[in-house]
Amino acid sequence: MPTRTPPRRDVRWVGLPADVRRAERRLLLLDAAFDLLGTEGWAGTTVRAVCQRAELNARYFYESFEDLDALVVAVYDRIIEELAEAVAEAQAAADDVPAAQVRAAVEAIIAFVDDDRRRARILYVEALGNEALNRRRRATGHALVVAVEEAAAASGRGSPPGEQAGRIGAAMLVGGLSELLVEWLDGSITVSRDVLIDDATGLVLALGEATASIAASRQKRRRRPR
Repeated sequence: MPTRTPPRRDVRWVGLPADVRRAERRLLLLDAAFDLLGTEGWAGTTVRAVCQRAELNARYFYESFEDLDALVVAVYDRIIEELAEAVAEAQAAADDVPAAQVRAAVEAIIAFVDDDRRRARILYVEALGNEALNRRRRATGHALVVAVEEAAAASGRGSPPGEQAGRIGAAMLVGGLSELLVEWLDGSITVSRDVLIDDATGLVLALGEATASIAASRQKRRRRPR
Protein backbone atom coordinates (compact mmCIF):
# COMPACT_ATOMS: atom_id res chain seq x y z
CA MET A 1 0.00 0.00 0.00
CA PRO A 2 1.56 3.30 -1.07
CA THR A 3 2.61 5.71 1.66
CA ARG A 4 0.54 8.90 1.76
CA THR A 5 2.67 12.03 1.44
CA PRO A 6 1.85 14.52 4.20
CA PRO A 7 0.87 18.05 3.10
CA ARG A 8 3.83 20.37 2.75
CA ARG A 9 4.10 22.98 5.46
CA ASP A 10 4.47 26.54 4.22
CA VAL A 11 7.71 27.67 5.82
CA ARG A 12 6.83 31.32 5.22
CA TRP A 13 4.67 31.34 8.34
CA VAL A 14 6.80 29.25 10.69
CA GLY A 15 7.22 30.95 14.04
CA LEU A 16 4.83 33.84 13.30
CA PRO A 17 1.78 34.61 15.44
CA ALA A 18 -1.60 33.83 13.86
CA ASP A 19 -2.57 37.48 13.39
CA VAL A 20 0.74 38.25 11.69
CA ARG A 21 0.29 35.27 9.37
CA ARG A 22 -3.18 36.46 8.40
CA ALA A 23 -1.94 39.99 7.76
CA GLU A 24 0.94 38.73 5.62
CA ARG A 25 -1.37 36.52 3.55
CA ARG A 26 -3.78 39.42 3.08
CA LEU A 27 -0.95 41.55 1.71
CA LEU A 28 0.08 38.79 -0.68
CA LEU A 29 -3.48 38.56 -1.99
CA LEU A 30 -3.71 42.34 -2.40
CA ASP A 31 -0.41 42.43 -4.29
CA ALA A 32 -1.44 39.57 -6.54
CA ALA A 33 -4.83 41.11 -7.34
CA PHE A 34 -3.21 44.49 -8.01
CA ASP A 35 -0.83 42.95 -10.52
CA LEU A 36 -3.49 40.87 -12.26
CA LEU A 37 -6.09 43.62 -12.44
CA GLY A 38 -3.51 46.16 -13.56
CA THR A 39 -2.10 43.99 -16.35
CA GLU A 40 -4.66 41.39 -17.46
CA GLY A 41 -7.80 43.20 -16.34
CA TRP A 42 -11.01 41.53 -15.21
CA ALA A 43 -10.60 38.62 -17.61
CA GLY A 44 -7.50 37.45 -15.77
CA THR A 45 -8.53 38.35 -12.22
CA THR A 46 -10.23 35.39 -10.60
CA VAL A 47 -9.98 33.89 -7.13
CA ARG A 48 -8.01 30.99 -8.55
CA ALA A 49 -5.61 33.22 -10.47
CA VAL A 50 -5.06 35.48 -7.46
CA CYS A 51 -4.30 32.51 -5.21
CA GLN A 52 -1.91 31.05 -7.76
CA ARG A 53 -0.10 34.38 -8.13
CA ALA A 54 0.13 34.74 -4.34
CA GLU A 55 1.13 31.06 -3.96
CA LEU A 56 -1.62 30.51 -1.42
CA ASN A 57 -4.25 27.85 -0.93
CA ALA A 58 -7.73 29.07 -1.86
CA ARG A 59 -8.94 28.65 1.71
CA TYR A 60 -6.68 31.53 2.70
CA PHE A 61 -8.50 33.80 0.30
CA TYR A 62 -11.72 33.56 2.28
CA GLU A 63 -9.79 34.07 5.49
CA SER A 64 -9.35 37.74 4.45
CA PHE A 65 -12.03 38.50 1.87
CA GLU A 66 -15.68 37.59 1.49
CA ASP A 67 -15.44 37.43 -2.28
CA LEU A 68 -13.56 38.80 -5.29
CA ASP A 69 -15.47 42.10 -5.16
CA ALA A 70 -14.25 42.72 -1.63
CA LEU A 71 -10.67 42.05 -2.69
CA VAL A 72 -10.63 44.39 -5.68
CA VAL A 73 -12.34 47.16 -3.70
CA ALA A 74 -9.57 46.79 -1.12
CA VAL A 75 -7.00 47.04 -3.91
CA TYR A 76 -8.67 50.21 -5.19
CA ASP A 77 -8.80 51.71 -1.69
CA ARG A 78 -5.11 51.01 -1.17
CA ILE A 79 -4.22 52.80 -4.40
CA ILE A 80 -6.33 55.80 -3.41
CA GLU A 81 -4.63 55.93 -0.01
CA GLU A 82 -1.19 55.79 -1.62
CA LEU A 83 -2.16 58.54 -4.05
CA ALA A 84 -3.45 60.75 -1.24
CA GLU A 85 -0.20 60.23 0.66
CA ALA A 86 1.87 61.13 -2.41
CA VAL A 87 -0.10 64.35 -2.96
CA ALA A 88 0.10 65.30 0.73
CA GLU A 89 3.86 64.77 0.81
CA ALA A 90 4.35 66.81 -2.37
CA GLN A 91 2.27 69.70 -1.08
CA ALA A 92 4.00 69.65 2.31
CA ALA A 93 7.33 70.11 0.52
CA ALA A 94 6.05 72.94 -1.73
CA ASP A 95 5.74 76.64 -1.01
CA ASP A 96 2.54 77.57 0.80
CA VAL A 97 1.04 79.61 -2.06
CA PRO A 98 -1.86 78.50 -4.29
CA ALA A 99 0.13 78.13 -7.52
CA ALA A 100 2.85 76.04 -5.88
CA GLN A 101 0.34 73.88 -4.04
CA VAL A 102 -1.65 73.20 -7.21
CA ARG A 103 1.48 72.36 -9.17
CA ALA A 104 2.70 70.01 -6.45
CA ALA A 105 -0.62 68.15 -6.45
CA VAL A 106 -0.81 67.90 -10.25
CA GLU A 107 2.79 66.73 -10.51
CA ALA A 108 2.31 64.11 -7.80
CA ILE A 109 -0.86 62.72 -9.41
CA ILE A 110 0.69 62.49 -12.87
CA ALA A 111 3.87 60.88 -11.56
CA PHE A 112 1.87 58.40 -9.48
CA VAL A 113 -0.05 56.96 -12.42
CA ASP A 114 2.78 57.28 -14.93
CA ASP A 115 5.43 55.60 -12.80
CA ASP A 116 3.27 52.49 -12.42
CA ARG A 117 0.59 52.33 -15.07
CA ARG A 118 -1.10 49.41 -13.40
CA ARG A 119 -2.46 52.01 -10.98
CA ALA A 120 -3.94 54.02 -13.83
CA ARG A 121 -5.59 50.98 -15.39
CA ILE A 122 -7.26 50.05 -12.11
CA LEU A 123 -8.33 53.62 -11.30
CA TYR A 124 -9.57 54.70 -14.71
CA VAL A 125 -10.35 51.59 -16.75
CA GLU A 126 -11.02 48.46 -14.71
CA ALA A 127 -12.98 50.40 -12.09
CA LEU A 128 -15.72 50.77 -14.70
CA GLY A 129 -16.02 47.03 -15.31
CA ASN A 130 -17.29 45.85 -11.94
CA GLU A 131 -20.41 47.07 -10.14
CA ALA A 132 -18.89 47.05 -6.65
CA LEU A 133 -15.72 48.74 -7.80
CA ASN A 134 -17.62 51.32 -9.84
CA ARG A 135 -19.72 52.21 -6.80
CA ARG A 136 -16.53 52.76 -4.81
CA ARG A 137 -15.07 54.83 -7.65
CA ARG A 138 -18.13 57.08 -7.70
CA ALA A 139 -18.13 57.48 -3.92
CA THR A 140 -14.43 58.31 -3.98
CA GLY A 141 -14.97 60.82 -6.78
CA HIS A 142 -17.73 62.53 -4.82
CA ALA A 143 -15.54 62.71 -1.71
CA LEU A 144 -12.74 64.19 -3.78
CA VAL A 145 -15.04 66.85 -5.24
CA VAL A 146 -16.07 67.84 -1.71
CA ALA A 147 -12.42 67.91 -0.61
CA VAL A 148 -11.43 70.15 -3.53
CA GLU A 149 -14.30 72.51 -2.79
CA GLU A 150 -13.38 72.66 0.90
CA ALA A 151 -9.70 73.24 0.11
CA ALA A 152 -10.64 76.17 -2.13
CA ALA A 153 -12.81 77.61 0.63
CA ALA A 154 -9.99 77.21 3.19
CA SER A 155 -7.61 79.10 0.93
CA GLY A 156 -10.04 82.00 0.65
CA ARG A 157 -10.67 81.33 -3.04
CA GLY A 158 -13.88 79.34 -2.64
CA SER A 159 -17.49 80.21 -3.21
CA PRO A 160 -19.70 81.83 -0.55
CA PRO A 161 -21.95 79.50 1.49
CA GLY A 162 -24.88 78.25 -0.57
CA GLU A 163 -23.19 79.09 -3.87
CA GLN A 164 -22.90 76.05 -6.18
CA ALA A 165 -20.24 77.43 -8.51
CA GLY A 166 -17.55 75.98 -6.27
CA ARG A 167 -19.05 72.50 -6.40
CA ILE A 168 -19.46 72.75 -10.18
CA GLY A 169 -15.85 73.83 -10.62
CA ALA A 170 -14.59 71.06 -8.32
CA ALA A 171 -16.59 68.43 -10.23
CA MET A 172 -15.20 69.67 -13.54
CA LEU A 173 -11.69 69.57 -12.13
CA VAL A 174 -11.92 66.03 -10.75
CA GLY A 175 -13.64 64.57 -13.81
CA GLY A 176 -11.59 66.53 -16.29
CA LEU A 177 -8.24 65.60 -14.76
CA SER A 178 -9.18 61.91 -14.78
CA GLU A 179 -10.12 62.04 -18.46
CA LEU A 180 -6.97 64.02 -19.26
CA LEU A 181 -4.82 61.32 -17.69
CA VAL A 182 -6.62 58.57 -19.62
CA GLU A 183 -6.09 60.42 -22.91
CA TRP A 184 -2.42 61.08 -22.15
CA LEU A 185 -1.58 57.60 -20.92
CA ASP A 186 -3.09 55.90 -23.96
CA GLY A 187 -1.17 58.20 -26.30
CA SER A 188 -4.06 60.30 -27.58
CA ILE A 189 -2.32 63.40 -26.17
CA THR A 190 1.32 63.41 -27.25
CA VAL A 191 3.19 65.72 -24.91
CA SER A 192 5.94 65.08 -22.38
CA ARG A 193 5.19 64.67 -18.69
CA ASP A 194 6.69 68.12 -17.99
CA VAL A 195 4.49 69.81 -20.58
CA LEU A 196 1.43 67.99 -19.25
CA ILE A 197 2.22 69.17 -15.73
CA ASP A 198 2.71 72.75 -16.89
CA ASP A 199 -0.49 72.87 -18.93
CA ALA A 200 -2.64 71.01 -16.39
CA THR A 201 -1.43 73.30 -13.61
CA GLY A 202 -2.27 76.39 -15.64
CA LEU A 203 -5.72 75.08 -16.48
CA VAL A 204 -6.50 74.12 -12.88
CA LEU A 205 -5.52 77.60 -11.70
CA ALA A 206 -7.58 79.18 -14.48
CA LEU A 207 -10.59 77.06 -13.57
CA GLY A 208 -10.25 78.14 -9.95
CA GLU A 209 -10.14 81.79 -10.92
CA ALA A 210 -13.10 81.43 -13.26
CA THR A 211 -15.12 79.64 -10.59
CA ALA A 212 -14.41 82.35 -8.03
CA SER A 213 -15.28 85.04 -10.57
CA ILE A 214 -18.61 83.42 -11.44
CA ALA A 215 -19.52 83.03 -7.77
CA ALA A 216 -18.58 86.64 -6.96
CA SER A 217 -20.52 87.99 -9.93
CA ARG A 218 -23.61 86.01 -8.98
CA GLN A 219 -23.42 87.22 -5.39
CA LYS A 220 -23.04 90.81 -6.57
CA ARG A 221 -26.17 90.53 -8.72
CA ARG A 222 -28.12 89.12 -5.80
CA ARG A 223 -27.16 92.07 -3.61
CA ARG A 224 -28.34 94.69 -6.08
CA PRO A 225 -31.44 96.56 -4.93
CA ARG A 226 -34.53 95.95 -7.01
